[in-house]
Amino acid sequence: MGLFMSLNRLTNLMGRTVLVVGGGGREHALTIGLLESPSVSEVHVAPGNAGTAEIATNHAVSAGDVDAQVALARSLNADLVVVGPEAPLVAGLSDSLRAIGIPSFGPHSAGAMLEGSKDFAKQVMLDLGIPTAGVQHLTSATDLDEAVDLWGAPWVVKRDVLAGGKGVVVTEDRDEALEFIQNSIDTDGMVLLEEFLSGEEASMLVMMDESGYVALPCSQDHKRVSEGDMGLNTGGMGAYAPAPVATESVRARAISEIVKPMHAHLSSQEIPYRGCLYVGLMIDDGAPSVVEYNVRFGDPETQVTVPLISSDLCELLLAVAEGRLADSMPTFSNNHALTVVLAAEGYPGPPVKGRPISGDLSNHDDSDGQAFIHHAGTGTINNELVSTGGRVLAATGIAASLSEARELAYQKLSEVQLEGAHFRRDIGHRAL
Repeated sequence: MGLFMSLNRLTNLMGRTVLVVGGGGREHALTIGLLESPSVSEVHVAPGNAGTAEIATNHAVSAGDVDAQVALARSLNADLVVVGPEAPLVAGLSDSLRAIGIPSFGPHSAGAMLEGSKDFAKQVMLDLGIPTAGVQHLTSATDLDEAVDLWGAPWVVKRDVLAGGKGVVVTEDRDEALEFIQNSIDTDGMVLLEEFLSGEEASMLVMMDESGYVALPCSQDHKRVSEGDMGLNTGGMGAYAPAPVATESVRARAISEIVKPMHAHLSSQEIPYRGCLYVGLMIDDGAPSVVEYNVRFGDPETQVTVPLISSDLCELLLAVAEGRLADSMPTFSNNHALTVVLAAEGYPGPPVKGRPISGDLSNHDDSDGQAFIHHAGTGTINNELVSTGGRVLAATGIAASLSEARELAYQKLSEVQLEGAHFRRDIGHRAL
């Protein structure tokens, strides 16, 4: 099989076939970036959304169905598979693809446990001396009143499972913290209570394999549903990059104190880490600490970082998948990017689905910059564009300055109509 795949790649030197696994805004952003790569001839997405269907070939295969995704990649003679969500990585999709000679961008299942288990990730950080919050492991045998009073409010409670971004509660309400702790112990057998880290958050996406690593421009996500960073947590209501809070000094410290020791650890394993290591940072007075690790591109961080990569995206991802990043380092533009999420009525609770989306969803590209729509929870019914999820789409602006990128994004968003939808009007406020 390895020889077959090598011969297949030789026949595709003029244009590679890439399969993107997933169906959200992140995958739409990756698909756009890959189609701009001179080395790519076709992109397939499984399952995809209405946006990817316009520019690539969608396949009705669940992202979490490892066997079906492997079979699809084999049938396409894929030269590269780019895995978007975390669950297929934890389930071993990259392991299965590499076993049949198909390069996969995304870590093997053991490496994916950095996101699959917050307890595992925390232990790795503590063992390596990486700056992070203190932690307590709470079980049915724990005196919960004593535990929550150790550090006091606000309380940061984390389930040790994949929970689609909804496994963390940060609250100043003691009763709410205790209720979530007890429910998590009843469901999972244990839960983590972390010391609260003060400061300003940023996201650092790091391309990493055994040969080297490179950090993409830092971004800042807006997790809370309402203006002023108020309200319930969400999967992300918008983002922008580069984030000014991640100064050159902060980046240097993050790389030295966080990324470098993690790379040394991960590249020394029997199977090295190949993919994106998402480092969620808390920056306090210039000192970065780790809030969490993810093992894939963030969403909506991808929408504002991928457009800033000026070199061939496919070459970068393939180099990482094959363990030769050191020979294919990316270059970046000097632009700024900002994206604003349009969410369905009810989100972040159960969203209202199936409503028609109308307006001007075409791209805007002129001397002032670019503005376009990243689809996320979208689909078609009888050839009509409709909402299918909580975060429906995002308007993204790219320009020479953050203020110009913000203006382009909000102008683009004003051209889209979805009954009951809502969005934040202050994306980028910390920088602007």
